[in-house]
Amino acid sequence: MKLTPYRKLLAMANEAVDAVLAPVRAHAAKKQAELEIAKLDERIATLQSELTIACSKKDINFDSVIDKLDDIALAERRKAQFQKIVEEMFPE
Repeated sequence: MKLTPYRKLLAMANEAVDAVLAPVRAHAAKKQAELEIAKLDERIATLQSELTIACSKKDINFDSVIDKLDDIALAERRKAQFQKIVEEMFPE
């Protein structure tokens, strides 16, 4: 990789610098969204495990089961929204 001379960098307008950095920033934003999706996957798996434990207890707390189901549904909805955002904002 060849570095851009400092004098040339100073002469560039901010818009030109932003244009040069746009692909890198877009890539970083996409990776951040993918990280959030991975965090949601982990949360969904944890909640499903907690739901299984709640359902296997001798005395089932149905309010807790409903809360876990709601939390899972919300996390799945957020994951779907993140995936849609990534597909629309960062088309291949």
